[in-house]
Amino acid sequence: MSAEPDGEHPRALLALYDEALPQVYGYFVRRCGDRGTAEDLTSETFLAAMDAARKPEPPPLTVPWLIGVARHKLADHYRRGHDRVTVPVAEMPEPDDPDDTWDAHLDRIVAEQVLARLASQHRLALVLRYLDNLSVPECAELLGRTVHATEALLVRARRAFREQYPRPEGGLP
Repeated sequence: MSAEPDGEHPRALLALYDEALPQVYGYFVRRCGDRGTAEDLTSETFLAAMDAARKPEPPPLTVPWLIGVARHKLADHYRRGHDRVTVPVAEMPEPDDPDDTWDAHLDRIVAEQVLARLASQHRLALVLRYLDNLSVPECAELLGRTVHATEALLVRARRAFREQYPRPEGGLP
């Protein structure tokens, strides 16, 4: 049993909420493509975190831990295969970086638009592997697949991405 008085960990989570909310919501917005889903998954993440904080031996209540919970909620969401009406999210402002070139900025916008058009399983696999920098075995665990099946999914997802990504001349391959 924890030496903390009852209610101490939930209060710690509430204290972390203001710092963590924009980061958790931002995590979902960049990966879901619609506001409603991002809001729902953010709520699910904080509800799961509150449940964990009430346990006798709660996990460390930190922003990285919450992002880990968010990653699992996103994987669960795509595993359930939610198809819902979506409301597009406004473009996220890019941080001011004098080293960033305009072409790189445009490439990122195009890549995010291509990701949004992919099938959810392809999008999730690519996001986990290349945006979240997870290893293939870590992706497989989150996706509920074998490593071999995840590698095959990544091959298909990369192919689908390349097919949708416009050529330099402006057309599709």
